[in-house]
Amino acid sequence: MEESMREASKEVSREFKTLVNSNDLDSLKQLQYLILGRLQDSNAVLTHFNEYSENCFAEVSGNFSRNTRLLRSMKSDLEYIFQKLRSVKAKILATYPDAFPDESTREALDQRPDLEMPQ
Repeated sequence: MEESMREASKEVSREFKTLVNSNDLDSLKQLQYLILGRLQDSNAVLTHFNEYSENCFAEVSGNFSRNTRLLRSMKSDLEYIFQKLRSVKAKILATYPDAFPDESTREALDQRPDLEMPQ
């Protein structure tokens, strides 16, 4: 029984070999090697780029963190300054109601562009 199964498998394998052209198999194998080579090259390039990006990030991350802290500190300082300015302006307006021009005369006096309004 086992011998007949072995003979049957050999016969099936011979039949499969006749179904597939060996030149086609060689061509497929060459294409697979070509694709493998391209994928390996792409992988090497991506690995190099990732290492380069990691080094660049390590160089700038310290500056970025320091500048972020500086900007937050500056924002806090400016908020405090503007709060004080509003307080002083309110006190001046309470003491001298005509100290600041109203909206109609302010536009005539102040010809600077409004930087917050897009043009």
